Amino acid sequence: MIDPFGRNITYLRMSVTDRCDFRCVYCMAEDMHFLPKQDLLSLEELERAAIAFIRLGVRKLRLTGGEPLVRRGLMALVNRLGQRIGNGLDELTLTTNGSQLVRFADELAAAGVRRVNVSIDTLDETKFTKITRWGRLPQVLKGVEAAESAGLHVKINMVALKGVNESEIDAMLTWCGARGHDLCLIETMPLGEIDGDRTDQYLPLSEVRARLERNWTLAPTNYATGGPARYYEVAETGTRVGFITPLTHNFCEGCNRVRLTCTGTLFMCLGQEDAADLRTVLRSSQSDEALEKAIRAAIARKPKGHDFVIDRTHNRPALGRHMSVTGG
Repeated sequence: MIDPFGRNITYLRMSVTDRCDFRCVYCMAEDMHFLPKQDLLSLEELERAAIAFIRLGVRKLRLTGGEPLVRRGLMALVNRLGQRIGNGLDELTLTTNGSQLVRFADELAAAGVRRVNVSIDTLDETKFTKITRWGRLPQVLKGVEAAESAGLHVKINMVALKGVNESEIDAMLTWCGARGHDLCLIETMPLGEIDGDRTDQYLPLSEVRARLERNWTLAPTNYATGGPARYYEVAETGTRVGFITPLTHNFCEGCNRVRLTCTGTLFMCLGQEDAADLRTVLRSSQSDEALEKAIRAAIARKPKGHDFVIDRTHNRPALGRHMSVTGG
């Protein structure tokens, strides 16, 4: 699948649910109204869509949410998709808040998952609960330990929040280095109506990197995971730190990704509203040809880049949909 700008689309992020057992302040409102279950794709429909993308050239598939591991029966889908590894698919991965990893880490590894991204924004237990509202840090740390024991490579995702956790990034890098985990820092993105003032949360990662370089030796590297992070080797730990910067420096020129929501809506760009309805195609026809035609037509509309801008005058997000709906 080649888009209008010559980029080869090889990476699908597929949301399996909009539900989550946390209510992170930068992601969703505390009183969220989730989608009716009948609007969500069934596990069979998700599998059919994923296989169509694999046939068309997707080599990496990441399952997301909400929190993917709260989706009932998800491991049946993971096992079936895992059978595609080496048969069109190079990698099956998962992004999780870690709350369910104690239950599922061994099963994920047995299904062929080799890497997971775990979202942890602070190692301060009180602050963690404040950020996630419903989350409990000890439960997540036990999940990380379970993933390590299962042989999964763990990468920690940390959203950099001004005035919240910006003083803890050095400590997180130290903790990750001691455990052999890479750390990926993420700028907060202007998606969805939330309860607070998003402009107060925004912390440019250019500033963060400059601060880190006072204490750490960061060397640019060509290492890439298929996502938008730019990675640096940390000489003192032998691990890596990545930066995802949708606002200070977009990563659109090398974008190889599309996102399928749990409702079957295909977003060709996280920062644009244009989308394709694959649910209707999935439910109106059993034809693989019709599904692949719809996917190709959508890829032909993939834009050059996103338009993320925080509206500082009216405190409005760039887009109204929440990250939990799009799947990250």
